[in-house]
Amino acid sequence: MENRFLELIEKSIGQHWDMPVFSDYDGDTFLYRDMAKEIEKLHILFKAAGIDKGDKIALIGRNSARWGISFFAVLSYGAIAVPILHDFTPDSVHNLVRHSESKILFAAQHNLNSLNHAEMPDVQVIVLLEDLSIVEANDVKIRETHSNLDALFLAKYPDFKPENIHYHIEQPDELAIINYTSGTTGFSKGVMLPYRSLWSNTQYAYDRLPFIHDGDNMVSMLPMAHMYGLAFEVLNAVNKGCHIHFLPRVPSPKIVVETFNKIRPTLIIAVPLIIEKIVRSRIFPVLEKPLLKRLYRIPGIRQIIKHKILKQLNAAFGGNFEEIVIGGAAINKDVELFLRSIKFKYTVGYGMTECGPLVAYEQWDSFRQGSVGKIVDRMEVHIDTSENKEVGEIMVRGMNTMLGYYKNHEATAEAFGKDGWMHTGDLGRIDADGFLFICGRCKTMLLSSNGQNIYPEEIESILNTMPYVSESIIVAREEKDTDKQILVALIYPSYDKANKDGLTYIDIQNVMSNNITNLNTKIPYYSKIAEFQLRDNEFEKTPKQSVRRFLYQKEE
Repeated sequence: MENRFLELIEKSIGQHWDMPVFSDYDGDTFLYRDMAKEIEKLHILFKAAGIDKGDKIALIGRNSARWGISFFAVLSYGAIAVPILHDFTPDSVHNLVRHSESKILFAAQHNLNSLNHAEMPDVQVIVLLEDLSIVEANDVKIRETHSNLDALFLAKYPDFKPENIHYHIEQPDELAIINYTSGTTGFSKGVMLPYRSLWSNTQYAYDRLPFIHDGDNMVSMLPMAHMYGLAFEVLNAVNKGCHIHFLPRVPSPKIVVETFNKIRPTLIIAVPLIIEKIVRSRIFPVLEKPLLKRLYRIPGIRQIIKHKILKQLNAAFGGNFEEIVIGGAAINKDVELFLRSIKFKYTVGYGMTECGPLVAYEQWDSFRQGSVGKIVDRMEVHIDTSENKEVGEIMVRGMNTMLGYYKNHEATAEAFGKDGWMHTGDLGRIDADGFLFICGRCKTMLLSSNGQNIYPEEIESILNTMPYVSESIIVAREEKDTDKQILVALIYPSYDKANKDGLTYIDIQNVMSNNITNLNTKIPYYSKIAEFQLRDNEFEKTPKQSVRRFLYQKEE
């Protein structure tokens, strides 16, 4: 059978047998043959635990080499992987493990400390991710098997070689992963991704990222429990024979710079927040200095300054990358304009968990600013418009799309329209050259009093570039003593910068008032901001660093 994801992995392990595959930050390094050996030992354990093909196995913990090994062990056995984000609450984890009916749980110690086995009755074995030891088992035979794994492995494979590897032979529509979009009971939807989706995303990366070669370094800093990081920092890298280095915690700009300069990765996968923080904290303040600001106005000197900035920014990311792919959320327009002006090697892609995740991409040197690339291989996109409008909901179908939502027929029926087209919930348009542009979310789109569509993200992208604004969201609220709806800007100021500059809280309010006045001169009359509110804390975000908007739609 052609187009098998596990065949790609099986071949790559054999071809790169003596090369490094996984390294924990300042920790252990595993060669491809080490990974293969650990996978086979876990298969012996799965069999002793009575795990059948199609059973679910959950994983929770920060990115690590053993997380990756455990994940590949699950799929190559023929079981279904259930990755759970490490920062979900204990109640959420209990809920997802129960809902997925997982029989084995791989968990990091940090997560285990807050979990209650009694809340997960289907779980027969709990394995500690730090060393793959048994924490709990409902059968003494499982513990005995684990204690004798080395001997059992040696008896089965006296001379372990690539030819000994024979992984599960999957079918294209066979379920491989259940990926939950949220941990909250009532909101969580288990996205069922088949093997065809994993193969199609991985094969696309193999075909369209020719600059990646075996032995190249990669940094995994996005959570592997989310499909964006898993697909392109891990699945793609293993298929290419790369060496993946795992960051153990959420990367700050300082950690990112230190890590990239040490590892010097070939490809960097990032969310906008990481790029924007580095540009806005390290580059923009320098350009605002009076002398440099004056020199920047002189064309010849401007080019020299841009070249120097490009060199410094490249160095901040290790100086060896062929491309930075930004996805997961919209990038700030001013930041993107600046990156484009200095010819920084970045591109913006578009995807969603339900597509495992890729929908659109284009390499940096042919990428069109403001877009999210062109539709990827084996996928189709249709813009669902009415009244001959250019903007409409983005509908997708093809090999990357999910099977549906686990045990949620109603949500699955809502997601899919006629002829297999799937609703993305995103609004967009496609230009004459096939580039896709995102205009906002269907659910966040606001309707003005005269029927005009308002896309909050477009307003926020302007407001977020103004003085002392760290982040913002635009919401519709009812005006006091009237039935009229007005637009309100919720703003989290950059308090650190304001304090450093000696601003009081009243000063910050005055600056924000001026910002709103300035903002209203830059946007259509029907989307003007009537009020603003300052927030003491950052907005709560999803794993992709998008604001959880539904939490702020109503008055607090």
